[in-house]
Amino acid sequence: MSRTTPVSICGLALLIAASSAVSGCGQEEVKYTPKPAYSGAKASLPPVANVPKKPVKQGDAYTVWGASYYLRSRVHHKDVAGKKLSITGYIVKTNLPDAPKCAVHKGGKADPESCKPPIPAFWIGDSKDAPESETIKVMGWASNFAQIFDAIDEFDKGKENAEHNDTFWGLKTPNPLPMAGAKITVTGNYSTTFNKSSTGAEADPYMGMVDSAEFTVLEQAPELATLPSVKRKEKK
Repeated sequence: MSRTTPVSICGLALLIAASSAVSGCGQEEVKYTPKPAYSGAKASLPPVANVPKKPVKQGDAYTVWGASYYLRSRVHHKDVAGKKLSITGYIVKTNLPDAPKCAVHKGGKADPESCKPPIPAFWIGDSKDAPESETIKVMGWASNFAQIFDAIDEFDKGKENAEHNDTFWGLKTPNPLPMAGAKITVTGNYSTTFNKSSTGAEADPYMGMVDSAEFTVLEQAPELATLPSVKRKEKK
């Protein structure tokens, strides 16, 4: 009769799961010592960015940055949107040099049916070389290029304080005409849209747009504004 060799409990456990951590069998149990999650080490954070603070106003008038910042602000949007504002800045560019030939003629003459000129406009920024993305578009000061053609003819007659009235919009054409390089304060309705164009509304929800009533020249441009193929008579 065969006899079975007795196997200890510890030996059997080792054979079944050699990789298992088994307590007992003569070994002392390792006690768990809890440690706090926070080790006390301080996080290394980058310094706070030094963002230059730009002025919202220049005297009583808004800066270009100030007006557009308020327009985008949830807190100040209501202070400027749809309001009559004065904004001071430099004329960065105008679309007068790009007027199509078909639209440059005396007033009272209709453009050809195929002629689709834009509304006369200029853009103001806080510096002379501001990128267009940081400028505010200004319209509403002249209804079409034919009105500007007649205004130039009137302004160059040599009369002091010469004036021209826009026959469509019933307002005075600015004298001098807007020209890149001039510093001005423009006053008009400031909003995200311009609705007086016959081709449909224009919109700029980021920088906004001005429907100009008037503007004051603070610094003259180096030369007079004109239209393509129209020569100006410099004032003596």
